[in-house]
Amino acid sequence: MKHLPKHLRPRWRYLAVGIEAWPDAAIGRRAFQRALWYSAGNLLGDAGSADAGLKLLSFSFSSGAGEAVVRVRRGHVPEARAAIGCVSEVDGDPVGIRVRGVSGTVRACEERYMGRAAASSTQRDVAFEDAERSAVVRGDARDVRTESGYVGAAAFDIE
Repeated sequence: MKHLPKHLRPRWRYLAVGIEAWPDAAIGRRAFQRALWYSAGNLLGDAGSADAGLKLLSFSFSSGAGEAVVRVRRGHVPEARAAIGCVSEVDGDPVGIRVRGVSGTVRACEERYMGRAAASSTQRDVAFEDAERSAVVRGDARDVRTESGYVGAAAFDIE
């Protein structure tokens, strides 16, 4: 079977995606890909999601923070961004997703928009709601463990 000439091959764009969740969330590659496909199918329909061709190329997630590279057909980037933005949970764990940028090659996407260095997080005891509680601190984000799960807090909320 012959290869297609270059002018007939599909053109792709690569989206750098940042993922945030609670520190105890366990999000896997397959679950994230399934959530992307489900979101695209619901928003764009079967034909629209097939045209966009969302595919997860790389994925890393640990201790509440992660990143991914999503491949999409050129010309369907706005629809793909909307579908990615509609993902609110993966396997029952609530997630926050942000498209960091769009690139024409995987290498440029990783160099420009992906830190590849894992965000450092520290475990601290903080005063929250008049009690001593355990919290995970990642940069400006503070996730305080309560009886019902985690609560996102700002620096002035905890002492």
